[in-house]
Amino acid sequence: MSTALIIVIVVVVVLVIVALVALPRIRARAQLRGRERRLDERREQVVAAHREEAADRDRRAQVAEHRARVAEQEAQRERAAAQAREEQAKMHEQGLADHELISDDERDEFAGTSAVPDEGRSVPQEGRSSDPRGGGTAA
Repeated sequence: MSTALIIVIVVVVVLVIVALVALPRIRARAQLRGRERRLDERREQVVAAHREEAADRDRRAQVAEHRARVAEQEAQRERAAAQAREEQAKMHEQGLADHELISDDERDEFAGTSAVPDEGRSVPQEGRSSDPRGGGTAA
């Protein structure tokens, strides 16, 4: 046998031994990379699900905020209507809107009262009674 052949056989044997020793490590690294890849895929799926849920909740929050703004506007309208009614009540209480309490066919019956003052005489505002049942007579 020649020396070259012996060297080639030794090199091949060494390479086979190195391959046999390295093969489990290579296989373990490949398995680890496969597990990491599966973990990354799961992570991406969970991230996508969380982001989708977050976007959905954000949309619901926007709708709820819009409904709250609409409800606030409705409440403001109701407050304004309540204030208008309160002002009407105060006018009637002070006798300033007595003319609204009678119809046109009752004008003769209430002639001379604060609801239908005499045409020739004006009733001073300060002279009216604060009692609405008192007829708002002049002082």
